[in-house]
Amino acid sequence: MPISENMVQEIVQEVMAKMQIAEAPAGKHGIFKDMNEAIEAAKASQKIVRKMSMDQREKIITCIRKKIHENAELFARMGVDETGMGNVGDKILKHHLVADKTPGTEDITTTAWSGDRGLTLIEMGPFGVIGAITPTTNPSETILCNTIGMLAGGNTVVFNPHPAAIKTSLFAINLLNEASLESGGPDNIAVSVEKPTLETSAVMMKHKDIPLIAATGGPGVVTAVLSSGKRGIGAGAGNPPALVDETADVRKAAQDIVNGCTFDNNLPCIAEKEIVAVSSIADELMHYLITENDCYLASEEEQKALTEVVLKGGKLNRKCVGRDAKTLLSMIGVSVPANIRCIVFEGPKEHPLIAEELMMPILGVVRAKDFDDAVEQAVWLEHGNRHSAHIHSKNIDNITKYAKAIDTAILVKNAPSYAALGFGGEGYCTFTIASRTGEGLTSASTFTKRRRCVMSDSLCIR
Repeated sequence: MPISENMVQEIVQEVMAKMQIAEAPAGKHGIFKDMNEAIEAAKASQKIVRKMSMDQREKIITCIRKKIHENAELFARMGVDETGMGNVGDKILKHHLVADKTPGTEDITTTAWSGDRGLTLIEMGPFGVIGAITPTTNPSETILCNTIGMLAGGNTVVFNPHPAAIKTSLFAINLLNEASLESGGPDNIAVSVEKPTLETSAVMMKHKDIPLIAATGGPGVVTAVLSSGKRGIGAGAGNPPALVDETADVRKAAQDIVNGCTFDNNLPCIAEKEIVAVSSIADELMHYLITENDCYLASEEEQKALTEVVLKGGKLNRKCVGRDAKTLLSMIGVSVPANIRCIVFEGPKEHPLIAEELMMPILGVVRAKDFDDAVEQAVWLEHGNRHSAHIHSKNIDNITKYAKAIDTAILVKNAPSYAALGFGGEGYCTFTIASRTGEGLTSASTFTKRRRCVMSDSLCIR
């Protein structure tokens, strides 16, 4: 059958409509003009959620997981288009990871003691309405992951997303509420405002109906939350070092480190940010990084040029964050093949491209005279953030010594950094890693209160 002009126009219109999805305004569910209105709506919904059975909450969470899987590519493209950070392929994987490995109601457990004097229970109850601040680096991933956990604990949540990722964030919030409504739950299990600002964040943090605030972002955001007078969960900065000792499988270590460092262009806060290598294997490691893992060796002149661009005026250039290696090199006039994944060089630990957390695929290699020196330099580079660190070693004693010295919420041994999030490793997924306030990898149970219920001299049946 011949194709008419009208049919062509209809096809073009359909294609254009699909192309504009990422630019279309997010849905209206959970989106308010005023922060106080948003909080009131979340408060009303929480009264419903807290009365829901675990099965009812899990039904909503199951629908959320399904919708994340269905929209993983759309979320990924929206995030890259809006923020300019990361890459679509890895962001798709991250969304599927959130859907599959974020704990739900199974994380809400009861502890019981039964004896001659009766029965005592420790149960997890909701805080109520939780305030949450989310980053531009992992906007939808953080919102989706947080909401699953908070809802499982019987809470609702008010988000103040990063303004640079507002379209993606509001799209995620709308999807969460659609999942709730489709599953027989209330609207407004997650809410936000059309235009989040520092002012709306301040309203949220000071509001009398917000007992708990979870902040995922830089040190400034976490400090503000911890100064609010409220209970705070602070997921702040890191500068994770990857230590390679003389017992490591050096070839595998090189591959693992580059895979972790370049995942989503180094946006995950857990990603390898620099390498500390024992001198006896440092040359071998550099060889494998360059010859087998598509790394570009930057000259001293290129390092200086990168420093001027990446740390413009001594401050992190946000236009460089989450960019791929080829793009970063093009910013200093260096043209490389498309397969180049990472920029490497050797330098002292004080080198600005090593000492600063960059969130881009640039890996400085610091040479250590022996293992003890490597540990000392790695601890210095982590800057006391207690966030994440990595080690490649076959020596259990060395791994143990490093673990005690670095004292981080996450320590990955002989694997890419993303194994810590359950991607190629065991365990659950989270995008809020509260190293500063001590909760570590947050999950549903993190967002609950512990309550002791005692029945004296009764209900002990033996």
